[in-house]
Amino acid sequence: MQHGLIAMERLGLSTDLYELTMAAAFHDAGIADRYATFDLAIRDLPPERGFLVAAGLEQALAYLRDFRFWPQALDYLERTGHFRQQFLDYLGALRFTGSVDAIPEGHVYFPPGPLLRIRAPIIEAQIIETYLLTTITYQTLIASKAARVVLAAGNSTVVDFSPRRDHGPQAGLLCARAAFIGGCVGTSNVLANDMFGIPMFGTMAHSFVMFYRDELEAFRAFSRSYPGDPTLLIDTYDTVEGARKALQLMPELAERGHRLAAVRLDSGDMLELSKQVREVLDAGGAEDTQIFASGNLDEHKIRRLLQGGAPIDGFGVGTELGTSGDAPSLNSTYKLVTCADAQGAEVPVIKLATSKVTLPGSKQIWRRRDASSCMTGDTIGLVGEELEGNPLLVPVMRDGKPLAPAPELSAIREHARAEIAALPTGVAELDDHATYPVQVSPRLQALVQELHRR
Repeated sequence: MQHGLIAMERLGLSTDLYELTMAAAFHDAGIADRYATFDLAIRDLPPERGFLVAAGLEQALAYLRDFRFWPQALDYLERTGHFRQQFLDYLGALRFTGSVDAIPEGHVYFPPGPLLRIRAPIIEAQIIETYLLTTITYQTLIASKAARVVLAAGNSTVVDFSPRRDHGPQAGLLCARAAFIGGCVGTSNVLANDMFGIPMFGTMAHSFVMFYRDELEAFRAFSRSYPGDPTLLIDTYDTVEGARKALQLMPELAERGHRLAAVRLDSGDMLELSKQVREVLDAGGAEDTQIFASGNLDEHKIRRLLQGGAPIDGFGVGTELGTSGDAPSLNSTYKLVTCADAQGAEVPVIKLATSKVTLPGSKQIWRRRDASSCMTGDTIGLVGEELEGNPLLVPVMRDGKPLAPAPELSAIREHARAEIAALPTGVAELDDHATYPVQVSPRLQALVQELHRR
């Protein structure tokens, strides 16, 4: 029984059928070794988004490094009846041998230039499309959402509380990673702490309090068991009364060398309740006990709470973060931009379908900054052009091998923070954001026009 979990030996099958049927046709035509270039890009920004934060590259490169079709996968493909044995033998020896240039994780990104550029033999470049799109697109989506929530929270901290609301355990794991890149201080996801070292946070559920029936006894039992300074959920019955009961434990905590770290609010009028709870805590000598809020929060609700003077020190954001509730998808693409002809010459190609026109050729993005390092605009041009600014896509893989170890996640997170701080005025606004200037170089424009004429 498979249980729906993807084992390494079946990862090659994590693709769309048409990737494999196209690959078989390339193979039968004898052109499997012809090189091609694909761009992974986002067509446009979702509503309300002024920018995106690139994420997911580490997982993409690990997939390409280890890419192969194991015997179990080949046995399955044979049983489907879709493929000839000669092609299956070819897949058995297939490895990714191509090159990857990419915008590093944590960089701010603006469509429609490439996030990732793949150059490889056509079959290698084609089959990997599905995995790359899901990995890069999802983490970029979540990192960008997290950045908005963190901006709204200002000096208050934000924790990823989404694992129970995410679209499966794998999504929850990668959500925690991407949210950390976007600025969250940690996650409630234990596996993410184990695998990525992301700080983990947790309190208790209402069921714990309800099981004990007596709220004070529930608080006492939890505090005696927890080895650190506890955070108590105080809104199961009466929030303000729950704060008073939490205060009763302070002498017991002090005897054990602990303090009441925080109380959590998860429902009700959080603006008014947080003010009342703060008064109770301060009057009871718990001035350093923080107030943590959760419960169907997003960037707009957080901003309204803080603008209203809510004395909330931290927020746990779940559903709206893990699903990017207001914009649950990105219009991502993986498109052929060059292909080799019979003589091996690289030929630029373009798609002209209505509303889905692509930019041809191998491209680079140059970013301009002012004297204070604030971003002023991007130019999308062809590789080899000399344009103003610094190129964003850098070599990350050659001959199927990563060029360097993956950066530390904390370094990626810090880089994202610096990038967002360098955005032009208004681009990071939650509503009615300013438009960041992205232009196409004259040479690339000329190529587009020439291919239109052809």
